[in-house]
Amino acid sequence: MIEYAKLKRNRRKFLAMTGLTLKEFQALLPAFDKAYRHRYAYNKTLAGRKRKRQFGGGRRSTLDTPEQKLLFILVYQKTYPLQVVMGELFGMSQTSANQWIHRLLPIVRNALAALGVMPERDGRKFAQAERRTKEPRDYIIDGTERRRQRPKNPEKQALHYSGKKKAHSDKNVVIANRRTKRVGYLSPTYAGKTHDKKIADRERITYSRRASLHKDTGFQGYEPDVAQTFQPKKSRVVKN
Repeated sequence: MIEYAKLKRNRRKFLAMTGLTLKEFQALLPAFDKAYRHRYAYNKTLAGRKRKRQFGGGRRSTLDTPEQKLLFILVYQKTYPLQVVMGELFGMSQTSANQWIHRLLPIVRNALAALGVMPERDGRKFAQAERRTKEPRDYIIDGTERRRQRPKNPEKQALHYSGKKKAHSDKNVVIANRRTKRVGYLSPTYAGKTHDKKIADRERITYSRRASLHKDTGFQGYEPDVAQTFQPKKSRVVKN
C-alpha cells in the first residue's frame, strides 16, 4: 500500500508517482485541505446532513489524512491506472476507489483555482489573464496527445486515429512560460487527428504584442500578432 509517510522519503519516486516535488506537494496541501473541509464539513455527513455521532467514529478510512487524500488523487492523475489498480495500491475496493476519485477531483480543481495556478481555458482571454502575472512574456506552444480507448463507431475511429502516434488519441494545445515552466493556457480537447495549427486557429488565442512565441513544425504558418516567433528548421541532408 502506498503511504505518504513512506513515499516522501524517496523524492525521485515521489516525483514520478505524483508529478510534483515534495515542496510543491506541501505548497498545494493547505489549499487542498481547506477546499475539502469547505465541501465536506466535519460536522456533516457526505449527504450534507448533521452528524448524529462524533466525527471519527466507526471504521477508520484508508485516506484518513489530508496528505493521503492528496497523494491518492495525484497518483491517479499522474499515472491514470484502472480503478481496480488504484484500489490495490491504496488498500481499498474498486468501488471505494471510484467514489474517492469522483469526490477528490473537484477538490483539487478548487484548490488550484484558489492558488491562482489554473491555466486559462478560453484562448481569447489568454492575454488578459497573463497581465496578472509578472513573468516574462516568453512562451512555447505545443500540442499534446494522450491515448484513449478505441471508439466503436467507425467514423469516430477515423477521427481519433493519430497517424503520428499510430494510436487513437485525444489532443490539447498548451502554452507554457519558457522561464517559469508554468502552463498558462490549456485548450479544449480535440480528436487526435486534428492538426495543431487548426486547433490554435479555431481557439483564437490572444497574446501580448510584446510576447515571443516558440513553436514546432506542427504550427507551420501560425503567425499571431506577437513581437517575434521562433520555429526550428529541418536540417538538409547533403548527399555525397
